Amino acid sequence: MNSESLENLHRPLIESSKSFIDYRLETVLTDRELPYLRRIYLAMMIEMKFLFHLAAPAIFVYVINNGMSILTRIFAGHVGSSQLAAASLGNSGFNMFTYGLLLGMGSAVETLCGQAHGAHRYEMLGVYLQRSTVVLIITCLPMSLLFIFSKPLLNTLGEPEQVASMASVFVYGMIPVIFAYAVNFPIQKFLQAQSIVTPSAYISAATLVIHLVLSWIAVYRLGFGLLALSLIHSLSWWIIVAAQIVYIKMSPRCRRTWEGFSWKAFEGLWDFFRLSAASAVMLCLESWYSQILVLLAGLLKNPELALDSLAIW
Repeated sequence: MNSESLENLHRPLIESSKSFIDYRLETVLTDRELPYLRRIYLAMMIEMKFLFHLAAPAIFVYVINNGMSILTRIFAGHVGSSQLAAASLGNSGFNMFTYGLLLGMGSAVETLCGQAHGAHRYEMLGVYLQRSTVVLIITCLPMSLLFIFSKPLLNTLGEPEQVASMASVFVYGMIPVIFAYAVNFPIQKFLQAQSIVTPSAYISAATLVIHLVLSWIAVYRLGFGLLALSLIHSLSWWIIVAAQIVYIKMSPRCRRTWEGFSWKAFEGLWDFFRLSAASAVMLCLESWYSQILVLLAGLLKNPELALDSLAIW
């Protein structure tokens, strides 16, 4: 089968849904027998229904991902109040910092993949995915130093010695999750650009169950502490990453957009980094406000109580 036949074979998988929506919208808007407001209402309902099928699974994915972080802190609270305060400080002070930064940088893939998909240059989606992953992994290398030297950094910021020591233990187990973010966020944007959102929702939901079971076993059966909980959190994120990679390689929906690893991924890394950094600025500013609040809470007279309260909030 030649390349033209292959393109004609897979084009309906990518374009049929949107083409059908466009046809329905055009039919409704050009139907002069319907009142004007009725046509607008029907067009809005058609578009909202289409967007709901895309947005609902994507929202569900982010809710589930945030739920894993909440579950980790809940189980830390069952270990002890000091552990809950340490998990809250470690999660908000370090984990959310990297989460917001890498999510923002990974968002550059969404724009580029959307443009490539609209121009029918489907092979470039895979190149952009790889290029973004390389840039984010390189960014993770200096960021991991913040996790490694978390204890002296927290002491320098004036956090209590006991809370800083326990938070650093929690943070050490979160180092693998940094690199999981670097791979996961470009994959999510790569799939969303092709309107593939439901598989990620199923994967995240299954991983949440695994995360819950492993955390329960670690705390109630094995009696482990903060380090085990943070390592389980990292493991759960890598399960999500591995499952999505398998889906991309196996699914016929990604056959044209993923053609395997390419050396083009290493071209123009600096320009891609600048684009990624620009897209991360606004999202980082939004997330850093709450992180600064958590760091300031650790400076109060009763830091454990304040941090425990923020963990519940």
